[in-house]
Amino acid sequence: MKRYRIYITAKQGIFDPAGVTAQEALANLDFAGVQSVRIGKLIELQANNDVNVEAVERMCQKLLANPIIEDFQIEEDEADL
Repeated sequence: MKRYRIYITAKQGIFDPAGVTAQEALANLDFAGVQSVRIGKLIELQANNDVNVEAVERMCQKLLANPIIEDFQIEEDEADL
């Protein structure tokens, strides 16, 4: 088996209300110097060895992410499970 981690965030320029709220809260808690916060999603996917990164990318484009407003990054675990 293989494991993939998919990180999904709003595209640059897309309003991220959760990120703005977290940034403001950090400032209110006296954590100075935070310039921006972006909140996203992490998906961990376990798959058979015949599933490759290209297939996972297609999964993201069709279902797991919204490519119109979200970017995604895929990491593949080196070790087979």
